[in-house]
Amino acid sequence: MRLNTTTRGGIIAAIEPESFAAEIGLQVGDEIIEVNGHLVEDVIDVQFYAADEWIELQIRRNGMLLTCKGGRDYNQTLGLEFEHPTFDVDIRRCNNLCPFCFVLQMPNRMRRALYVKDDDYRYSFLHGHFVTLTNLSDHDWQRIADQFLSPLYVSVHATELQARRACLRNPTAPNIMEQLRWLADHDIEVHTQLVITPGLNDGPYLGQSIRDLATLWPHVSSVCVVPVGLTQHHKYDRRPLTKAEMRVIVDEVHGYQQKCLTKFGVRFAYLTDEWYLQLDEPIPPRSYYDGLSLEENGQGMVRSFLDDWQKVKREIKRSRESTNQRTSELRHASATLVTGTLFAPTLTRAAKEFTHLSGLPVDVIPVVNERLGETIMVSGLLMGDDVINQLKARELGEVVVLPRIMFDHPQGVALDDVSPLRIAQLLDRPVALADAMGDVLDAVTGRNSLMILPTDEHIPLDVMKAGGWSIEKYL
Repeated sequence: MRLNTTTRGGIIAAIEPESFAAEIGLQVGDEIIEVNGHLVEDVIDVQFYAADEWIELQIRRNGMLLTCKGGRDYNQTLGLEFEHPTFDVDIRRCNNLCPFCFVLQMPNRMRRALYVKDDDYRYSFLHGHFVTLTNLSDHDWQRIADQFLSPLYVSVHATELQARRACLRNPTAPNIMEQLRWLADHDIEVHTQLVITPGLNDGPYLGQSIRDLATLWPHVSSVCVVPVGLTQHHKYDRRPLTKAEMRVIVDEVHGYQQKCLTKFGVRFAYLTDEWYLQLDEPIPPRSYYDGLSLEENGQGMVRSFLDDWQKVKREIKRSRESTNQRTSELRHASATLVTGTLFAPTLTRAAKEFTHLSGLPVDVIPVVNERLGETIMVSGLLMGDDVINQLKARELGEVVVLPRIMFDHPQGVALDDVSPLRIAQLLDRPVALADAMGDVLDAVTGRNSLMILPTDEHIPLDVMKAGGWSIEKYL
């Protein structure tokens, strides 16, 4: 039958061998329109309606409407990867104008996806993106309940209605507490965040927000407190927090943590790593995070790095003792580690220990973010050109180690589209990508698979595969 409808479905990009999809003869390029009689608007629908033992799919192939069906074995994977997770639109845009929105602070002439304001609740469920819940339809709310889309990640910023509307620069933003109560009534778990901007949602608003959200525990299971980040291109007359203001907020949040620990058995409100790094305070132990996994939001990443470093130190010591050498199988006699200015003191301490234990000269070069401004200090937002310009006149080790998170993109490039291969070529050094000191050890011993040589003709496939999820895969 030739298809006359314009209904959009999901186009298959890959099929897992020996999966249900392969078994019933689906092909790359097929467009799934219906699953068990239900029109599907995204990958969530496909997963939900294909949960039965018998599955019937309506697909479009070369303009023809076909039906594929079959029984699915227990634990058999569906085996589908789609070109886009959402079939109806590429991604739902944000209708707010937050003065601290990072998208609104980007300089001109960056790549297109950096100007897309993602506020799609489906990506919140699928990938942990924080959304505001200001653009949901009645259909969306009903679907969250019917398909049990939990957990969700919500940017609250302030629970007091007028303060939140000021944070979002949206005079019609709904009451977030009413929305969160609705989610709690439907047993949906929510992780929240407060981006603290001086004069906007600090002071009494911060305490009120934590207290209000705590009334919905355990459905609201966490509050992530984040200091505002402002580039040199921001336009709304806001400023970063001072060290003194940060000190007050840290003490205040610690006070609420103790109350919540007594009442709930968990701290409930958590400070991201920036607070501790900027105030030069010890990073909390793993137990501080109460088993939560919110590292993508900057909470606990440094603790993971430090814990990994303890394991690597033991590995270096064992290697030295077993070989009676400082290190074994060295491919490179020295290394230069690159990082953002915020993490530089922590990495420098680890590098000095590394040198002491291994005898291998390892130095750290903090790179200033010239493109976004010196107030942007994290490694994930470093620009490739800034790395090149600030390293090319320096004495470098035999291998240069860059933060892997710099290149969290499907093509393995930094925010300014500079690849690690270009950096390797212009610095005339092998470049390795690393998340932790274990990766540094692998780089100097030749075991790091994310290694780029100046003589390479293309970015190695492993480097591109290592990139985390990026909105740009779907735009």
